[in-house]
Amino acid sequence: MNGNILIIDDEEKLRGLLSRIISLEGFKVAETANAKAGLKKLEQEDFNVVICDVKLPDANGIELAKKIKEVSPSAEVIMLTAYGTIADGVKAIKNGAFDYITKGDDNDKILPLLYRAVNKSVLQQRLFRLEKKVNKQYGFDSIIGASKQIEEAITLGKKVATTDATVLLLGETGTGKEVFAQAIHYGSNRGNKNYVAVNCSALGKDILESELFGHKAGAFTGANKDTKGLFEEANGGTIFLDEIGEMNPDLQAKLLRVLETNEFLKVGDSKPTRVDVRVIAATNRDLLKETETGQFRSDLFYRLAVFQITLPALRDRPKDIEPLAEHFIAHFAAKVNKQVPEKDPEFLEKLKNYSWKGNIRELKNIMERVVILSDNRVLTCEDLPIEISNSTNINSSSFDLGEVEKYHIQKVLLHTKGNKTEAARLLNIGLTTLYRKLEEYKIS
Repeated sequence: MNGNILIIDDEEKLRGLLSRIISLEGFKVAETANAKAGLKKLEQEDFNVVICDVKLPDANGIELAKKIKEVSPSAEVIMLTAYGTIADGVKAIKNGAFDYITKGDDNDKILPLLYRAVNKSVLQQRLFRLEKKVNKQYGFDSIIGASKQIEEAITLGKKVATTDATVLLLGETGTGKEVFAQAIHYGSNRGNKNYVAVNCSALGKDILESELFGHKAGAFTGANKDTKGLFEEANGGTIFLDEIGEMNPDLQAKLLRVLETNEFLKVGDSKPTRVDVRVIAATNRDLLKETETGQFRSDLFYRLAVFQITLPALRDRPKDIEPLAEHFIAHFAAKVNKQVPEKDPEFLEKLKNYSWKGNIRELKNIMERVVILSDNRVLTCEDLPIEISNSTNINSSSFDLGEVEKYHIQKVLLHTKGNKTEAARLLNIGLTTLYRKLEEYKIS
């Protein structure tokens, strides 16, 4: 078995003896004579196990165990002492030590203990890597964009993720509300528990009630056994209620009870079921307005809207269109085993100047279609659907004179294939003026 072991002990002879015994088992061993040198080693290198003396010249080993776990969380700590006491042993374990043994008396325990500690450390490292992969795939790192609007939403999301507060995500269809819900879940202390998502508009009232809360055997025709609902499946974790505005008023009342008491009644049951679930809801509707007309319960709205995050429409974050398109193109190219194509500047310009009523979801679908249908090394406007390739609208800044001028200069430069002298002639301006405007608008 491979493993990296660090021995921290000021007794040179004992340290050397332990090092030889452990090395003969195939482990890689490093030694230090004090706590300061040991912590420095841990910062420089990954270790599976640290064997540490309780009495060191510059530290108390039991207190040091806590620092070791802070520096290297996946490292297991075995404490060595000449005079073991129960109190010290208990404190060492509380500080994160794997075990606590007495020198001399427990020599035969060292190797079996070391193998168990290395095994635990290896499993812990795998778990850390898996968590890192999950965070990259589903956490806030998975959200693409550098516009001010999306950065503000991410900042809010990260702040609320560390709490258990109920979150209401607002925004048009396709703006990435479920991606945000997942990021909040995986960024919370519930991240290692279940994340359950349900679309409230996809099911009728009775089916949705049974899906959310479960049912008892005999509750209705075909209910042959007790069935867990999604709230029970999400116990300890998070439930994401998408399209919450479509929920039937009777179910709204039942959901309100869960939020207020953490209890609900299964269909056909007389005894309440208790759960610990964080609720994240989402809608593209104006729920506040609907509370005024009686279409949505006001008490439920205020309970859901403890913390609101509004996700911007794609047309309001044109800066993010290109990186999102690049991401989807690379993703779908890998999926169909194609080389990632290059993008013609006009192709990207058309994407930036399209209104994207379906937001990120529409962009994703279009990029998938483009990758599948195109066999060209470079994607051009001809690869885009006609409604996009023929579009000339400018995004949310269409009333801004500078933005219109910038777009027109870019269009002319594309027409002249970057020939600035020809572009200046067509624009009927001097070449010096064109260079000044290129610098002003940061056009490359």
